[in-house]
Amino acid sequence: MVSEELIEILGNKYNTEILAATSDPKSAQEISDELDVPIATCYRRINELTETELLELHDRPLSDEHRRIKVYRRNVDEVEINFVGGVTVEISERSAVKNKLDDVWRTMSDA
Repeated sequence: MVSEELIEILGNKYNTEILAATSDPKSAQEISDELDVPIATCYRRINELTETELLELHDRPLSDEHRRIKVYRRNVDEVEINFVGGVTVEISERSAVKNKLDDVWRTMSDA
């Protein structure tokens, strides 16, 4: 993805807040409630972020109503934008090991 396109996506209202909120997996409804973002807007922003692979579909668990819900988690730990010598964007992706450790830690915390 071109740096300018990524900056545009990150500049859209709520996208950076959604990324910050999804260090742990969350559903669109949880994100909407936590950030006070209208649910329709939340879904649009989630789609933008998943298309750019900044956010990923983490799981599809059953809800209390026995329906599948989509749970998202950010795919990146850090995004650095540098304007010296032109625009460059560096992305630090979350490692699979970190994702697994976070999952184990969350499971242990829930017990």
